[in-house]
Amino acid sequence: MPITDSARAARRQRIPAGLLLPAGLGLLFLTFPLAGLLVRAPWATLPQRLTEPGVLTALRLSLQCATLATAVCVLFGVPLAWLLARVEFPGRRLVRALVTVPLVLPPVVGGVALLLVFGRRGLLGGWLDTTFGITLPFTTTGVVIAEAFVAMPFLIIAVEGALRGADSRYEEAAATLGAGRWTTFTHVTLPLVAPGIAAGAVLCWARALGEFGATITFAGNYPGTTQTMPLAVYLALETDLDAAIVLSLILLAVSVAILAGLRDRWITSP
Repeated sequence: MPITDSARAARRQRIPAGLLLPAGLGLLFLTFPLAGLLVRAPWATLPQRLTEPGVLTALRLSLQCATLATAVCVLFGVPLAWLLARVEFPGRRLVRALVTVPLVLPPVVGGVALLLVFGRRGLLGGWLDTTFGITLPFTTTGVVIAEAFVAMPFLIIAVEGALRGADSRYEEAAATLGAGRWTTFTHVTLPLVAPGIAAGAVLCWARALGEFGATITFAGNYPGTTQTMPLAVYLALETDLDAAIVLSLILLAVSVAILAGLRDRWITSP
């Protein structure tokens, strides 16, 4: 006999008792630390603390660097995602693995790797310093580079998934009508995967905004120059707990807003 809608609803409503307790404990484990921030927040002095020069400077620097890092990721990440999704070539699996390494690599290790490449005695940094006088470590540019390094895989994975899910018949139709590869890419492919690019860029921006390990290792922690919001939280924990909580609340609010905006794309609706 076919299963009716009421029977399906009854099945969904019956929750195994053996799963309910660990599920509830898991939920509490994930939400209690966030609730702790809200409970301990200095709500009475929050407006004053939000307008303190150090907070505003760190917030402005974080927003600027995260935005620039996202632009760098889009510029290089979208073509790389297209290459992985559309082109068959030897070693593609290896390239994909290398692209996703920053997702699992400890950020501090990423910062050390960046120093070995872009530092004054690094593989490229020494040449940049002696030839052009360009120094990247412990500068605002270094912050952008560190954030782009750890955030780009998020964009690449999102865009590659969107490209694989897009209907390639539109691109084939454009090719049969005489459109070149560049025209097809800019006028057909990009509009098809634009929502995926936008979602990946937002995730990339959020990851860049919260980056800590690679930033402090490669760019340092200089107020007004390289001290982003996560670094300011780390420094404030040693001297002013309330300031650290306020900075953490700002990052929490940004994270919640991003997840809420991407819910329909990344989280299955009930």
